[in-house]
Amino acid sequence: MSEPLPPQKEAESQDDGLAAPSRRQLLMGGAVAASAIISIRPALANTAASVLNCTIPVPDQGRAGNYIAPNGQVVPAGTQGAFPAGKNFSGEQVRQALRGGRLPGASYEQNQAYLNYIRRLQSGTSGFTCYASLQMPR
Repeated sequence: MSEPLPPQKEAESQDDGLAAPSRRQLLMGGAVAASAIISIRPALANTAASVLNCTIPVPDQGRAGNYIAPNGQVVPAGTQGAFPAGKNFSGEQVRQALRGGRLPGASYEQNQAYLNYIRRLQSGTSGFTCYASLQMPR
């Protein structure tokens, strides 16, 4: 007569060819999942903090020295009705301005022009990632 197989060997010798996970494997899997959750939470907190500390230049460095038109377009310096630019705003300042506040050092008209510029930012433009992260719900 043959000896009974240990539980692990018995699971491996089942007809379907699939081994049932051992208790140890299940516990190890649970530990990995728990550590992933613990490491994701601080990362999300850091992301929220970095969004508020990121910077949006108006305009981007490639177009520095230009003015911002009321509709948010970058125009040559000295354009009638446009506003001088060359300012950097933090993500927190922009977030507050988008909620009805005002960007520091900007008149009402300048504020509207700068916010229109920021709303028009496109991928690849300096400040776009910061602005896009402000749009994500928390």
